[in-house]
Amino acid sequence: MDASNGQLKVRDRSFQLQQNLYLVGFGKAVLGMAAAAEELLGQHLVQGVISVPKGIRAAMECTGKQEMLLKPHSRIQVFEGAEDNLPDHDALRAALAIRQLAEGLTADDLLLVLISGGGSALLPAPIPPITLEEKQTLTKLLAARGATIQELNTIRKALSQLKGGGLAQAAYPAQVVSLILSDVVGDPVEVIASGPTVASDHNVQDCLHIFDRYGLRAALPCSVKTVLAQADSDPRGPHTCGHVLNVIIGSNILALAEAQQQAEVLGYRAVVLSAAMQGDVKSMAHFYGLLAQVAGAYLTPPRAGASVEDEQLHELAAELQLPDMQLKEVLESIAGARGPVCLLAGGEPTVQLQGTGKGGRNQELALRVGAELGRRTLGPVDVLFLSGGTDGKDGPTEAAGAWVMPELVSQATTEGLDVATFLAHNDSHTFFCHFQGGAHLLYTGLTGTNVMDVHLLFLQPR
Repeated sequence: MDASNGQLKVRDRSFQLQQNLYLVGFGKAVLGMAAAAEELLGQHLVQGVISVPKGIRAAMECTGKQEMLLKPHSRIQVFEGAEDNLPDHDALRAALAIRQLAEGLTADDLLLVLISGGGSALLPAPIPPITLEEKQTLTKLLAARGATIQELNTIRKALSQLKGGGLAQAAYPAQVVSLILSDVVGDPVEVIASGPTVASDHNVQDCLHIFDRYGLRAALPCSVKTVLAQADSDPRGPHTCGHVLNVIIGSNILALAEAQQQAEVLGYRAVVLSAAMQGDVKSMAHFYGLLAQVAGAYLTPPRAGASVEDEQLHELAAELQLPDMQLKEVLESIAGARGPVCLLAGGEPTVQLQGTGKGGRNQELALRVGAELGRRTLGPVDVLFLSGGTDGKDGPTEAAGAWVMPELVSQATTEGLDVATFLAHNDSHTFFCHFQGGAHLLYTGLTGTNVMDVHLLFLQPR
């Protein structure tokens, strides 16, 4: 912001501000983003509306994060909703207030849109006559039958007033600038919070194919059939978003780079593996177990040529389809280290639920890696693995994640805890609460950001 002439610069674009700025936002990180935006641009801000998770203001006050809170006389109205990350009527009220603000704008106005992960649940606005309950039931049915996140997003966008470019369309002819914190591997702007400022390329046929694929077409509520029929005959055709600038301002890659710097300050040789860790949590745990074994061998010479584990590790990395991982270079870097090493990665594994236990993907991954490490011959190296959610909340628990060492299974057994049983029930949180009095749980409180998960593997030669 150039205060002398009221010019707002975003990347290579400039916007003239003159008491013509409006702000909307939705997502887990948006309260802090809005506070910073108002601090910087306050004198030009006319009005704002944001939709944030239930309880976030109290949580920020509790942890003393004043910089994440709006000032007492803020021009931004705050709605809290989407308890446990599920759309609800509080979030619906927020979405309709956001739509109303956007629809009142003129060509002289600039709308600043703040978006972060969790934004989809915080911006529910089904196209009438569809009710929130009908839309939720439909997405739950699709998810239960194995629909992918891309398929769920296609349906959400088609049935929403604001997703899939709907918010940008409502704000036209105002200029729109979206500042986006990404919680999706690869940072695809059309997927984050279901792309409210990105023109959607789906059509009615795509939706019908998805309903057919999962055997749901016959069971569609009348309201959904009505909306899809109307969309098919929309005389305006698909809308574009030429008046919008979408900018990714935060991502897992940035979080890993910052963590890497901190690790180097602490004396580690720090190497980033990948910011695209995704796939089944069991395969990922197997990968980290193998990686610890192979990296440990590289760290403690002398080592004979490539081992069987070396080959297995490269095969598993190929199976996990990690586009940004240079495994050979990573291992060479470890071989050159003479002291402790910190390997960093990020992304989001998926957990296939089999049991009714309590946990989150970070605690589940940590517990599985602990079991893997216990099965392996690691040589004269101390190993520690940590997995944590950058939003500070792993699943429906108060913990952000957990950390483990190779002794986990044997120590748990002496306490009468059977790791395999807890894993069979997806009950990682209960395990970590009992194990050594909860000492292995990672508690950060809500962080006010959300850029997926971070995995750290520490190796220290004895």
